Amino acid sequence: MSHNNTVLSQLLKLLLRHEFETLSKQHHSGRSFRTASRWCQFVTLVMAQLSGRSSLRDIVDNMAAQSHRLYHLGATKLSRSNLSRINEEKPYQLYEALFGKLLARCQGVVPGHTFGFSNPLYSLDATTIDLCLSVFPWAEFRSTKGAVKLHVGLNHSGYLPEFVTVTNGKQHDVTAGRAMKFPKGSIVVIDKGYNDYEWYKSLSDQGVSFVTRQKSNANIG
Repeated sequence: MSHNNTVLSQLLKLLLRHEFETLSKQHHSGRSFRTASRWCQFVTLVMAQLSGRSSLRDIVDNMAAQSHRLYHLGATKLSRSNLSRINEEKPYQLYEALFGKLLARCQGVVPGHTFGFSNPLYSLDATTIDLCLSVFPWAEFRSTKGAVKLHVGLNHSGYLPEFVTVTNGKQHDVTAGRAMKFPKGSIVVIDKGYNDYEWYKSLSDQGVSFVTRQKSNANIG
């Protein structure tokens, strides 16, 4: 009888399980696990993201419907209380380190860009993610609204997000942009949210070119 891997199983093969477990031990805090694990949490959250789940109940019910496939992923289903506790108490640094491992692995296999110039090309942008203020009071954005902001620096050589950070919703785009270091000779594409003439000069001094939209009130005389 033939065996077919699920799409999720194939995606998870991009991550080496022993690397994940090593990072999990390095970044563990709080009580020890009994029936749950960080791997179970990770598989659950990946499934939730890919399938567009909208609540803890929705996530857990969806995983329960797929419980007969979880064994082959090395995971077990989590209860709402367990998933909630792990999400709330465990440090985010595990996933930050995991992103770095995965990025380094992907950078070694992706093809270069196919543009007519050889310069490295980057795009910077940010998006605001709305949050419920009563559930996330630390994410105050406006008087009745919560939000965080996701900042991404996309390397067009392989279309990999080489720079990713999450800040509060009030963080200016250019503040995150200044923290990113580009190789000499690269080209950076940005919108008007990154308007900062001192930063433009700094990029030029580093041998980095940039392309942006000019503000209507710019004084270039």
